[in-house]
Amino acid sequence: MEYLSLVMFAVVCITLLYGYPVAYTLAGTSLIFAGAGAVFGVFDTSYLQAVPSRLYGIMTNQTLLAVPLFVFMGVMLEKSKVAENLLLAMGQVFGKLQSGLAVSVVLVGMLLAASTGIVGATVVTMGLLSLPTMLKQGYSPSFASGAICATGTLGQIIPPSIALVLLGDVLSSAFQQAQLNMGIFSPESVSVGDLFVGALVPGLILVTLYLIYVIIFAARNIKQIEPVEVHTTDSKVSLFSALFPPLILIVMVLGSILGGFATPTEAAGVGASGALVLALVQRQLSVEKLTEVLMSTTKVTSMVFLILIGASIFSLVFRGFGGEELIHSLFEQLPGGVFGAVLLVMVVIFLLGFILDFIEITFVVVPIVAPVLLTMGVDPIWLGIMIAVNLQTSFLTPPFGFALFYLRGVAPQEVRTSHIYRGVVPFIVIQVLLLIGLAIWPNLVTWLPSML
Repeated sequence: MEYLSLVMFAVVCITLLYGYPVAYTLAGTSLIFAGAGAVFGVFDTSYLQAVPSRLYGIMTNQTLLAVPLFVFMGVMLEKSKVAENLLLAMGQVFGKLQSGLAVSVVLVGMLLAASTGIVGATVVTMGLLSLPTMLKQGYSPSFASGAICATGTLGQIIPPSIALVLLGDVLSSAFQQAQLNMGIFSPESVSVGDLFVGALVPGLILVTLYLIYVIIFAARNIKQIEPVEVHTTDSKVSLFSALFPPLILIVMVLGSILGGFATPTEAAGVGASGALVLALVQRQLSVEKLTEVLMSTTKVTSMVFLILIGASIFSLVFRGFGGEELIHSLFEQLPGGVFGAVLLVMVVIFLLGFILDFIEITFVVVPIVAPVLLTMGVDPIWLGIMIAVNLQTSFLTPPFGFALFYLRGVAPQEVRTSHIYRGVVPFIVIQVLLLIGLAIWPNLVTWLPSML
């Protein structure tokens, strides 16, 4: 009857495709299967007695406090016109160079990823501000849209990323569970800060590969650049005044974590406070804007925690049906051992990225497969970064990539969906090459955390 756990997982995915809310789908489907299993005597209802303690654990989890704080920081910076000022300043510096605007888009995307960490907001903002200008400067619609989609998803891997915060919390529990299963009763721990540090080198490599590609493409395909300037509703701003505030905020947040002065939760508090001060200094804060930021933060945080509650119920029922033992036995029977198991998990997560958001995958899929992989000796930090890059690749891949939908909603009419699909292909290849590189050289992820 343990195969009922896989049937339950399939039913959840099908129900989500019909558009039902994720949190209610997870909890409702699990309780229906649990009730049916109890009636037929194939499910032990004592598993559900752990639900109150799971909910209490979620409410008292200090790590998850970073979620609303980082969301607040990102939304506040988005409303403070940081992206507009950065694009304007970068456009003035690089605008007259061949590939200059494309380089500006990649660099601004990197800075926004390190300061906001919100993929959808970054793609939409960059699409509205830079896509029309790139088209005027002679960039092809496919290349321009591909560059914006790809750089917009950097918030998935470059810290401080909400995805890494959630992955770090889930992997911490999975790592402790895996060690207990192996008879280690004084388990080591892995933290969100470890994932932040582990993501730095892969993130910088990815940005470097993006820059190399856009420079080579522009040199070979764009013969003449029209001197088109980036315009915003504000007057021209200098590179220093546009770049200095977000850089200071990034250094404060990441520097406090890397230097060991603060936990990610404490650093998130610093970031939220810094974003608020930055908005005040730039005179971009009003009562209406603050209310809008608080409402947006509350909605996103409520969504995350409701999904986490539903996923907790799902994982209990999945375990009650023997799903964890089934996954373990399936992985052990795969050809290729650990490599085969990791490859299967990466493929499944990539495909699920078409229909599930990173939050659902983090809370539903990772708790199922991570303890088994970690028991097989996989490094938790390396696994977390591989999952993050894999999801980022999935979000770019046609025809269901979320980043493609975000840009499609704000792109001019002359940019067709086929342009967007063609444009992201080279960036998908770059990210697949990065995944292969991280698989061949795991030290690219684990070296810096071990040094710190």
